Amino acid sequence: MSIVVGFLPTPEGAAALEAARREAAAQSTTLVIVNVGSPRHGLHHQEQEEANQAAVENLEKELRAAGADFRLVHPVGDYDPAEEILKAAEDPQVELIVLGLRRRTPVGKMLLGSTAQRVLLQSDCPVLAVKAHH
Repeated sequence: MSIVVGFLPTPEGAAALEAARREAAAQSTTLVIVNVGSPRHGLHHQEQEEANQAAVENLEKELRAAGADFRLVHPVGDYDPAEEILKAAEDPQVELIVLGLRRRTPVGKMLLGSTAQRVLLQSDCPVLAVKAHH
């Protein structure tokens, strides 16, 4: 069995990864990490890309050192993060998706981010949503 988590180098991404690692360790399952942190556009594209790459490399080293059973998925091109997470979760072995949610203003709380909303509504397996620690 396996657990899918979307990876972003943000506090929300770190919270999701931590929860997914705990779940995977408790159930002795494979952790499937979908690297959705690569920005597709914007002024600081190169800087963000380099920061994300460094975060992914550090994560790989840390997981290897911990002896974790994991697989990294790197979407390419102009991809949709929700689509990539859902695609990874199509594997019948996947039993859980873990998502990080960011805190929002009172008005913003009425709406989830589009990625989280799509994954929650379209996933065929359970979804665990976690907030970043403050």
